[in-house]
Amino acid sequence: MRARYNAYGPWLKQRFGTRVYKVSVDGGFTCPNRDGMVARGGCTYCNNDSFRAGGVTARDPIEKQIQKGIAFLSERYQAGKFLVYWQHYSNTYAPVDRLRDLFARSLDADPRVVGLSIGTRADCVEDEKLDMLQELAQTHFIGLEYGLESIYDSTLQRLNRGHDRACFEDAVRRTRARGFPICTHVILGFPWETPAEMLAYADYLNGLAIDFLKIHHLHVVRHTALGREYLASPFKTFSYLEWIEFVSDFLERLSPEIVVQRLYGWAPDKDLIAPRWDKSKAAILRDIQAELERRDSWQGKKSGPTNNTNSTDQFV
Repeated sequence: MRARYNAYGPWLKQRFGTRVYKVSVDGGFTCPNRDGMVARGGCTYCNNDSFRAGGVTARDPIEKQIQKGIAFLSERYQAGKFLVYWQHYSNTYAPVDRLRDLFARSLDADPRVVGLSIGTRADCVEDEKLDMLQELAQTHFIGLEYGLESIYDSTLQRLNRGHDRACFEDAVRRTRARGFPICTHVILGFPWETPAEMLAYADYLNGLAIDFLKIHHLHVVRHTALGREYLASPFKTFSYLEWIEFVSDFLERLSPEIVVQRLYGWAPDKDLIAPRWDKSKAAILRDIQAELERRDSWQGKKSGPTNNTNSTDQFV
């Protein structure tokens, strides 16, 4: 079957020569828009426990978290190598000495660990932290994941992100200058953004120096400000068929050079409020592939020329 989009799994296998899986860990961090440094309450949509891997807790030493994760993934998926995935909260929001200790210990936790994937915010990557990570990158793969979420400052403010798009662009420039692979997260489906405005995300991303992308549909979860807003006055979210069609439209406009790590959001049933699709992860990917096949389309079919100039004044 012809690949219709540039998927992450094949990229990992080509890069490392075998199947590679992420081992999620919790370093006990928080975020500057939670603890009062730039705001309080965190992002309006975010409940970290809704995407926590089973059994992962900051109460366990990093080495134990990694060993438990590797044991599970080795048995279930026959994985050969692993990336330690620093997933919860902002994983560079700490003094550089603490970060160096945690990251170095995680790389040494098992010989099958080939690198780190570090999820964080654009306002938590001071140059001294990037310099420290550059040292680790001499011997291991080090990738950074930045949550952008929306390309519109008005949406970022409404979400209580605590930073604007210019901050994100600055972090991308400084990170790229050091040669790190960059993954960006976006959320599509905020009810105040139009379909045309959401499709414009692809045009914006095509002009950035990023390697990977995670696309999430907006899903509303419990114990969040957005969840409380929805329960008080429900707003429209993507139906399943609408998402399959929309994300296919989006992929058509996205540069084929960008590796896609995710094509949907996910939350356990106990946390999820809306939308409730009752579809498995495999079914979602299968139906996106089928829609692209039906169209005889592929990632980048309708994308224009790309550049890395960050000329983004049109996305205000």
